[in-house]
Formats: sequence, structure tokens, C-alpha cells
Amino acid sequence: MVVAQEIAEINARVAAESQFVEVLKSEIAKAVVGQTRTVERLLIGLLCGGHVLLEGVPGLAKTLLVKTLASAIQASFRRLQFTPDLLPADLIGTMIYQQERGTFTVKKGPIFANVVLADEINRSPAKVQSALLEAMQERQVTIGDATYPLPDPFLVLATQNPIEQEGTYPLPEAQVDRFMLKVKVDYPSKEQERAILDHVAGREPPRILPVVTLDQVLKARTAVNAIYMDEKIKNYIVDLVFATRMPAEYGVPAEGLVDYGASPRCTIYLAQAARALAFLRHRGHVIPDDVKTIGPDVLRHRLILSYEAEAEEKTPEDIIGLLFDNVEVP
Repeated sequence: MVVAQEIAEINARVAAESQFVEVLKSEIAKAVVGQTRTVERLLIGLLCGGHVLLEGVPGLAKTLLVKTLASAIQASFRRLQFTPDLLPADLIGTMIYQQERGTFTVKKGPIFANVVLADEINRSPAKVQSALLEAMQERQVTIGDATYPLPDPFLVLATQNPIEQEGTYPLPEAQVDRFMLKVKVDYPSKEQERAILDHVAGREPPRILPVVTLDQVLKARTAVNAIYMDEKIKNYIVDLVFATRMPAEYGVPAEGLVDYGASPRCTIYLAQAARALAFLRHRGHVIPDDVKTIGPDVLRHRLILSYEAEAEEKTPEDIIGLLFDNVEVP
């Protein structure tokens, strides 16, 4: 009885505080046709404070989407084009000597923004990736001897190209794991592409209005954290993650296909993302379908497949499909 009353109260709170979601989606749709699934994943990252890695071929409006989101939530936005000659100082900033004063002053880099688009992140060398790693994980950067906090909210939305791998530096597992979600951006449907043609050809780019404030986003995060998750759902999430490490114990026919399963960080992110998805659906409680819907985006970059899996041409998506088909749903 207490739980039912508690859920009713959370439902009412979420219904009130999630009203801005449809307004925000509508504003983004002024500039970006389709990509509903990708927009939803970016909003989940925003609501959870989790970074998002977008993978897709050029020309799918990834950059436009991120820029539009930043404009619609009244956030400071910086775009960084990652290249092989990029230096850590180009990202985080550096100390500059003021000759007339005989002192050093700090020049902060473009990382000091609410939304940072790291375009083609896999084209940057290891030192730059390490500098970004501290920013993503610690929400701070070190310049000289001093440490500087980053703005709140702080969100890294990175893109990488699945083709054209020449001249790229594969992201180390430690950095990939810092991304809450890895989203595969697909081609639009035929109808959507026709709508894109009508929407863009010969027209001025639409003016995106700031329809949501950063205070609303931060307040919404508190509501997301309060969303009710039943013990059975929590156990289901833990079972899914453990099944990536010990598939045979859960009846998943993936023995020998996964060298390294998902980490505890995956368990935390999967629970957070499921709560955020419930919030986007204007619900105050998580259902198994929330976990199934967002699960592939949380899991796909955390499974390190074996040579045997590669020989059988298995992909992380194949293993994830086996997980959801065989792990018992509450």
C-alpha cells in the first residue's frame, strides 16, 4: 500500500516535471527531420549527465542535431574538430605568459562549455584522448598546477565515422567505457529523406529558440533519480550484466564468444538510463521494456568479443540479442 502511494506521488511529480520534453522534441524537429531515436538517446544522456558516442556515416545530421539541442536548452556550446595534430592545450587550455606583468594567466579551452561536440573523436592522438578522459570522468581539468571545475551540466557528445579508418586512433577501452551510451545513427527512411529535401532545399535554416532552461534540466535530473524501480527490475539489470561475463550460467548460448563482459559501471548506467527513459515516457516507475529498449545502447561498446566470435562474424548486437532472448524477464 505504501509502495502504491509512493509510486502515485512519483508519477504525479514526473508528469508535471516532464512536460518540457515534448516542447523540446518539437523545437529540435524544426531543424532535424526524423532521427527520433537518436534525439531520445541524447535527452537520456542529458537527463543522466552521461556522455554519448554517436556512430554513423557522414551527412546524417549528427553535428546539426547536437548544435540544435544546445540551442534549445540555452546551453553554451563548443564544437571541436579532432585531428591528428590536435594538442591537449587546444582542448583544455593553457598558461599564457603576460610579458608586461611578468606573470602567467590561464586561458581556458573550449572544453569549458555545457555541451561539447567532439567531432570525429577517433582522429585525435592518445594525449588528447587522455585529457578528455579526465574532463569526462572528473568533470574538471588541470591546467598547470591548478584544477578547474567544468560547468554544470557538462555533456560530451562525440561522433565517430565507422568507415574511413585510415589515420584514426581507436578509442581505448577505458575511454569508451566512460560513454554512457553508444548510439548507431542510421540512414533516414525514404519518406524522411523526401521530407528532408523539402525542409532544407532553398530555405533559410530555422531559428532555434531556447525553450528549456538549464535549471529545468538540473531539476529534471532530481526527478529522474527519484523514479521508482522495483527490486525485480534491479535484479534483472544485474542478471543481464552478469550474463555478459558468465553466459552459460544464464542459459545464453554465447560461451567463448565474449572475452570481457560489461563492468559495474554498465550496471549503474543501465539503471540510470532506464529511469530516464521512463521519465521521457512521463512515467514515475521503470518497466522491463525500458531496460530492453535502452539496453543495446548501454551494452554494445562494453562487450569485447573473442577471436572465435570474430571468426564466426558475430557482432556485439548479436550477443546482446542472445542476452535479451535468454535472460529471464521479471
